[in-house]
Amino acid sequence: MRTERQSQRSARLRDDIRFFKNWVHDPKSTGALVPTGPILARAMAQLVNPASSAPVLELGPGTGVITKAILDTGLPPNQLNCVEYSAGFVARLRLTFSKSRIVQGDAFALDQLFPLESLQPFQTVVSALPLLNFPAQKRDHLLDTVLQRLQPGQPFVQFSYGLTPPIRCRGSNETCEPHDWIFRNIPPARIWVYRRNEQPVLLSIKGDRCDS
Repeated sequence: MRTERQSQRSARLRDDIRFFKNWVHDPKSTGALVPTGPILARAMAQLVNPASSAPVLELGPGTGVITKAILDTGLPPNQLNCVEYSAGFVARLRLTFSKSRIVQGDAFALDQLFPLESLQPFQTVVSALPLLNFPAQKRDHLLDTVLQRLQPGQPFVQFSYGLTPPIRCRGSNETCEPHDWIFRNIPPARIWVYRRNEQPVLLSIKGDRCDS
């Protein structure tokens, strides 16, 4: 008789295989050979406030590792919105997280998916998009559209495998701070937190200018 741990290992292996196949088919949009690790997922999800009544947006959920971590915080499933590009991942996410809103679409086209005029601002945006695979102009546009859809001061949480921020701050009303290194992820990853401020402030990363 299979134990619960064996079942979990089998499920993770299936996810790894599915993720690898998706990477082979479209490496630019997938970004890594394996899904985000659970330790990194939990660290990112800690920035979600489950007591808030405002919705949460997840970009690039893939196999749902971060999605599960977000819901494990106690956030009501109907407050979670996910945008996933891959049709295969979308089908699995809709089965696994049936009470959350799973949107198939391009996270770089949030103007079309979540028009500002009909939107309740998000309390947190959590992203696993492989931003370093995309040109800087496209990353800048993503940051603009995400911050427009966030409550002022609330976090846009993004991880990266690089040493510097995946998106550089360009204005005095944006901040970017390193949150944590997750060395037990494969490969090790760093979490970055972006915010839009109500009043212009000095751009900094723990004392260093973000745009230097």
